[in-house]
Amino acid sequence: MLKRLSYRINTAVGRYFPEQRLFLKSDSDTRFIRLQPVTQAVAVTVGALCLGWTILATSILMMESISAGSGRDQAQRQQALYEARLNALSADRDLRAEEAVRAQERFNLALKEVSDMQSRLLASEDGRREMETGIDVIQSTLRRTIKERDEARAEKETLTASLQAQTGSGRTNQGRVRDADATVEILAEALAGTAQQRDSMAVVAMAAKEETDALAVQKKALETKNDVIFAKLEEAVTISMEPLDKMFRAAGMSPDDLLKSVRRGYSGQGGPLTPFSLSTKGEKLSNDEIRANAILQGLDRMNLYRLAAAKSPFASPIKSAFRFTSGFGYRRDPKGAGTRMHAGTDFAASHGTPIYATADGVVTMAGWNSGYGRQVKIQHEFGIETSYAHQSNIRVKVGQRVSRGERIGDMGSSGRSTGTHLHYEVRIGGKPVNPMTFIKAATDVF
Repeated sequence: MLKRLSYRINTAVGRYFPEQRLFLKSDSDTRFIRLQPVTQAVAVTVGALCLGWTILATSILMMESISAGSGRDQAQRQQALYEARLNALSADRDLRAEEAVRAQERFNLALKEVSDMQSRLLASEDGRREMETGIDVIQSTLRRTIKERDEARAEKETLTASLQAQTGSGRTNQGRVRDADATVEILAEALAGTAQQRDSMAVVAMAAKEETDALAVQKKALETKNDVIFAKLEEAVTISMEPLDKMFRAAGMSPDDLLKSVRRGYSGQGGPLTPFSLSTKGEKLSNDEIRANAILQGLDRMNLYRLAAAKSPFASPIKSAFRFTSGFGYRRDPKGAGTRMHAGTDFAASHGTPIYATADGVVTMAGWNSGYGRQVKIQHEFGIETSYAHQSNIRVKVGQRVSRGERIGDMGSSGRSTGTHLHYEVRIGGKPVNPMTFIKAATDVF
């Protein structure tokens, strides 16, 4: 039965694959190998499958290579855009700070001019008051003199009447009458001089009033100009600070607590910006002084944000082309150990890809760590720690201080790993958090 079936199959296949014979000849003997149609068909099928698999595998490798090349170019373009954006923001921040300094200088100069004008105005007012006091004194003297004159005249008339009653004539004692007339003339001349001095003082007072009005107009124009300058500065500070505040909140960090921590450890040259006051008498601050102090506080807050951002892991540990192979959270273990918590994010790239520190800090571990392989741990400010595992080569030592963007190792597959990749972790207070929260927060801002 089997022979008959085999014969039928060979007969059917023989139409396409005729029986072939391979002759092997030696000096004394000749042999041959018979290749039946079924054997030939199986050999051709296996060869076709191998060829197809080779073509498919080659196509997949070429597509991945092309995709990796385009991804690398795109990452480089995005990095260039981020760097350009960072440079633009830094330049804009410096420009706003310089404008604030120039505005403060103009404000101080304007306030000095206003102070000088007010001093001159007060001096003019004091002179006018002194003139009014002098006029009052002269008028009092004049009234007293006139009163004495009237009393003298009355006394003269009394004496004249008494003389007339005694002698019957009012023309005696002519010398006393002439003296009285001379006194009256002197008093009249003094009165005329006093009136002239009063008119002069009135002209001076009018000029002082006109100067006071002009100073008031200049002061109003200066206040309007300062209001425009302060409004622009306040808008610039607000626009520059809102993205930074949003970035820290998106990363799950309290900006107020963060800035308090930075302020406690602030050791930059010059110290923080301090409020100023133009008065040395402890008087209440003016509206311009209050707004100027608010701008200075905003600049101080921006400076503290900059320090906090440098000490927080907002950068990416990989700058070249890469692929996310596993995210943060529970996942099926790639080694077949069931479902486990994955406390970091995996970045896959070629062997030896540079790995960079994501923030300023101190290296607390640099060596072999069981399943993590060659691992580097960096302690940052605010209780943040970052971890870089499965490296092929470590480039830092324990106790070394590193800066953001400094190369700390090369990507590999050491430890418990299925292939070349970086296992990147971020921990706050020893508790693991999603590293992409920081990276995406910085990407949305910059």
